[in-house]
Amino acid sequence: MPFSPVMPTSMRALVIDRTGGPDELHVAELPLPIAVGDELLVRVVAAGINPIDAKTRAGSGAAAAIGGYPTVLGNDFSGVVVRAPYDACELQPGDAVYGMARPPRIAGSYAEYLVVSSLSVARKPAAVSHVEAAGIPLAAMTAWGMVNLAEAGPGQRILIHAGSGGVGHFAVQFARHLGAHVIATGSTASIEFLQRLGAHEVIDYSTTRFEKNLTNLDSVIDLIGNVHDDTGTRSLAVLRPDGLLVNAPTGSWPTMQADAAAAGVRATGYKVAADARVLDTITPLIDNGSVRVNIDSVFDLEDGAAAHRAIEGGHTRGKIVLRVSDADESAA
Repeated sequence: MPFSPVMPTSMRALVIDRTGGPDELHVAELPLPIAVGDELLVRVVAAGINPIDAKTRAGSGAAAAIGGYPTVLGNDFSGVVVRAPYDACELQPGDAVYGMARPPRIAGSYAEYLVVSSLSVARKPAAVSHVEAAGIPLAAMTAWGMVNLAEAGPGQRILIHAGSGGVGHFAVQFARHLGAHVIATGSTASIEFLQRLGAHEVIDYSTTRFEKNLTNLDSVIDLIGNVHDDTGTRSLAVLRPDGLLVNAPTGSWPTMQADAAAAGVRATGYKVAADARVLDTITPLIDNGSVRVNIDSVFDLEDGAAAHRAIEGGHTRGKIVLRVSDADESAA
């Protein structure tokens, strides 16, 4: 629907009334959120689905920070500003934006309206739709932070596990863009996809033990950890002395630091920050075609449970997105 200054008093939202399985997600009518301080009020067109959303819904992840129910999850969003915090704010009503919310401390993006700090919001890339833009923020900012922490650049050889997933498919592209020699692991079905993303080498994890074929790498972007087949521990063996492993699912590998030290290499976890400055760096890469987001599937808000089942099933190629409301692409 087109942008309008006439505001409703309530909104549709996908909520949980308690933690549990995907079927705990249901649509409810909630009061419109109230923006305070530097916060923007945004009409959400689309919301990205991330593994942290499913983990929090299930009772792990960020569930300890849930302050009450019903709770609205969802980090990623793309939409249109409807209220700005002050007259000279860079982002004004009618601007198409995307960014990252901070649930469950405040309500997330699985809703028709969202309040979010202006420091977490950037102008939406003009080259993509709201649905595509909603798949970018958390995954792309995580990937950007990890490849930069790993000092990806010319002359460096870097291994990226789960290269076809949400974070992984951005990490492959960013590392290639920064000049590194990129090696990615993935399933047989993802080999061609990873090659199109720019991976110089692709290892099919279902047929090949990567540690048997790789050695003396500068860094590893580990998006699996020891959740499956001790991938994290096995990755230490492919690093050069003092090489660096950057791990995102830190909870899967509590002995990571000790294991890395014993192997003569370094390791660190990584946590993404909701930072519009990073999005402003990524946006031109999306607009000029250097980096692209791959949308695996799109679900309506009412089908949020199915979207969570899909991401929990693994093997996602890129991102899963919720369509929250009708887009006004003229505002894009």
